[in-house]
Amino acid sequence: MKKGQIYTGTIEKIEFPNKGVTYIEGEKAIVKNALPGQNVRFVINKKRNGRCEGRLLEVLSSSPLEMEEGRCPHFGICGGCLMQSIPYEEQLKIKESQVKALLDCTLEGIKPSPVWEGYRNKMEFSFGDEEKDGPLALGMHKRGSFHDVVNVDHCRIVHPDFTKILTATRQYFGDRQIPFYKKLKHEGYLRHLLVRRAVKTGEILVALVTTGQTELLRTQREEPKEGEEALLDSWRELLQSLDLQGRFAGILHIRNDSLADVVQSDETVILYGQDYFYEELMGLRFKISPFSFFQTNSLGAEVLYDTARQYIGDTAGKTVFDLYSGTGTIAQILAPVAKRVVGVEIVEEAVEAARENAAMNGLHNCEFIAGDVLKVIEELRDKPDVIVLDPPRDGIHPKALERIIGFGVERMVYISCKPTSLVRDLEVLRAGGYEMERACCVDMFPCTANVETVVLLSKRKTDDIIEVKVDRDELDLTDVEKKDTYQELEFCAQNGAG
Repeated sequence: MKKGQIYTGTIEKIEFPNKGVTYIEGEKAIVKNALPGQNVRFVINKKRNGRCEGRLLEVLSSSPLEMEEGRCPHFGICGGCLMQSIPYEEQLKIKESQVKALLDCTLEGIKPSPVWEGYRNKMEFSFGDEEKDGPLALGMHKRGSFHDVVNVDHCRIVHPDFTKILTATRQYFGDRQIPFYKKLKHEGYLRHLLVRRAVKTGEILVALVTTGQTELLRTQREEPKEGEEALLDSWRELLQSLDLQGRFAGILHIRNDSLADVVQSDETVILYGQDYFYEELMGLRFKISPFSFFQTNSLGAEVLYDTARQYIGDTAGKTVFDLYSGTGTIAQILAPVAKRVVGVEIVEEAVEAARENAAMNGLHNCEFIAGDVLKVIEELRDKPDVIVLDPPRDGIHPKALERIIGFGVERMVYISCKPTSLVRDLEVLRAGGYEMERACCVDMFPCTANVETVVLLSKRKTDDIIEVKVDRDELDLTDVEKKDTYQELEFCAQNGAG
């Protein structure tokens, strides 16, 4: 295969997360976002070190796995879902096989989400247009594009309340010809619409994210310029008039003049209610603010955390470290039985929320510390009996992992939202004296390419520690990555026997 050449082929399998695999004259090609069984046309856009990557141009014929009935009308255009056209049972099989191939182990299966439609409790919609200078759009980015936005009025993975709010907001600002923020020009007013809805309580929090460029609010009609306050008040009244199943806990206006295309706040104004809402999980109550980390699938989170609790086992009289604790959900689930739970999280807002939630739930044996795990664990006076790891997608910093291994606990539970990062970290943990005792998947993200993996790690006896010998003279000192890897393995081997 040659770079720039166009080929056709049948996708034989899909590697995590979205890498369709086909073979052309015995040579492997990766075609992202192609599904098993599809016949596709693609162009080779990368070729190096014998690896070929192709960009999907067209699906020539559907996969035998795909179904037309009940398919989301936005599927294939919206970049949000990859497996929407495949029956849910087949999605589960694909994800389980992907993780099994990565971990090279026996999995205890994959646990499905209790619901696979309307499961998301949070969405960040973007303002834009579907085509250059077209009418205002509000939805998800078009697959493969950082600029084009697709209206998703019939999205299948959110509750209907989301799409009612979405549609009404787009029509309201579209009728008034309010301009969206253009990232290249750094000009415009409308940026994002953040919607959060609790499954258990039905409370809804909505935030309109704009720039401070209020001079752009004049319309092209003959009507006088509408001030920002009046504009937002009318939008709030419109939302409150909608026939929703849930109820608004708060309607917010967030100003964000950052150049980065992220949802963040320079200033937050409450237009109605409050800037938080409540969700319930496994008998506990959690206060959630606009930017609080909380699992996006509430019902799936109960399956995930119940699995983690089973893997951890009896914590009576034990001290548990919950590292990368977010808003402290896992810590609080374990706290009623444990002697003490210590959570560490770098996001200060999440830590404040965790403390408040623990107090609200009457849990007084939890401590939450704000800071980088790498630095904080050196200062902790407690010695853990059990460690729970729930890191961000990129996994655990190698030096932090070294220090975690240094505690020498008998059992760890690692919850991963990106199995490729998990595989990398497991190599270091194995070299440090731990072996995978149990593992399973939990599907928190139906119709998408993502999946959670829960792994129980047990410390091997000293006699079983794998000896890792490193001949430094054989190292190519210019190969920094290789050198660092050997150093990590050597440290783990030395400290794993504790």
